[in-house]
Amino acid sequence: MDKDQFNSNRDGKNIIHNKMIERQSEARTIRRIVLIICLALILIIGGVGLGGYLYVKSAMGPVNPQNKTPKTIEVPIGSSVSSIGKILEKNGIIKNATVFKYYVKLNNESGFQAGSYDLTSAMSLKEIVTSLKTGKVLKKAAMKITVPEGLQIDQIADIIAKKTGTTKPEVMKKLDDQAYIKKLMKEHPDLLTKDILAKDIKHPLEGYLYPATYSFYEKKTSVDDVIDTMLDKTESVLGQYQDEMEKKKLSVHKVLTMASLIEEEATAKADRHKISSVFYNRIDEGMPLQTDPTVLYALGEHKGRVYYKDLEIDSPYNTYKNSGLPPGPIASSGDTSIEAALNPEKTDYLYFLAASKTGEFYYSKTLEEHNQKKAKYITSNN
Repeated sequence: MDKDQFNSNRDGKNIIHNKMIERQSEARTIRRIVLIICLALILIIGGVGLGGYLYVKSAMGPVNPQNKTPKTIEVPIGSSVSSIGKILEKNGIIKNATVFKYYVKLNNESGFQAGSYDLTSAMSLKEIVTSLKTGKVLKKAAMKITVPEGLQIDQIADIIAKKTGTTKPEVMKKLDDQAYIKKLMKEHPDLLTKDILAKDIKHPLEGYLYPATYSFYEKKTSVDDVIDTMLDKTESVLGQYQDEMEKKKLSVHKVLTMASLIEEEATAKADRHKISSVFYNRIDEGMPLQTDPTVLYALGEHKGRVYYKDLEIDSPYNTYKNSGLPPGPIASSGDTSIEAALNPEKTDYLYFLAASKTGEFYYSKTLEEHNQKKAKYITSNN
């Protein structure tokens, strides 16, 4: 090997060696950067986690351990855990409504009762939850309103008027006021949709005021307070069926409309699920529902009997002249009718009637069969 070739080989080796050193140095640099980034991320995550832990721990403690001055908190009927949390946070009883919500959920707490409570900002979440569960009402109800199932909105307005010291026309005026209704729609967006403002609707809130007994603890309770409390209750009742309504693609408006028909037709001896099946079967067959309560609603009368001349009334609510559901609910329905509207029994029935003497319900698959039962249980007894 000559001298030039030797030098050339040595230079080549040096170049390779230098490149290897460069790669090793670059690799060390990359590892250091990765290590620094990882350490930084660990510190950030740890800091966030620690901060979150300390925040939640603080939120679970009393707002002010030194302040034991009681504050009266009103928990309306039908309040959800979320709404109770917001009320407590707003009044300075707890630090964070979300933490309260998850505390209740993770501890499987339930059975909160409506009422008026004297709570302090020195109480822990555990003490507050215990108080709400016992339902220890510290003040007697200043007013109670009982709304039976199946009442129409003008009848409910009469009850509200008498209890609040107003007049029925004043209450009805508020219940039909477009500006007021739109305000309520913003406050209850999941319950009150644009369906209640359709052109054929007689009263926007018909069927939306839940029938129940309501207790109010303020000496002066306004009409607004009563209506808002009733809407909260309707929202609470329907909340348990939310998944079912979504699965069956049924809107709140349709469910309450069907439920109101079932409520008005049913008696103590009626099987609401079978009545529901008849209505759905007739809709599927393209047949008019032909239910008398819709005629009475169209007439705007409360009477026990429908005459043939009544069936001729020209109204979108008249289910003898129009197929399908009426534009909206015709009364306020209870939980049993709402549940039946969502879960009709599987039958082939297209007709039903109630015996004039016993009130017993009979179902038929054909018109011929229906007419035979009508002659036996109704006509022959008149």
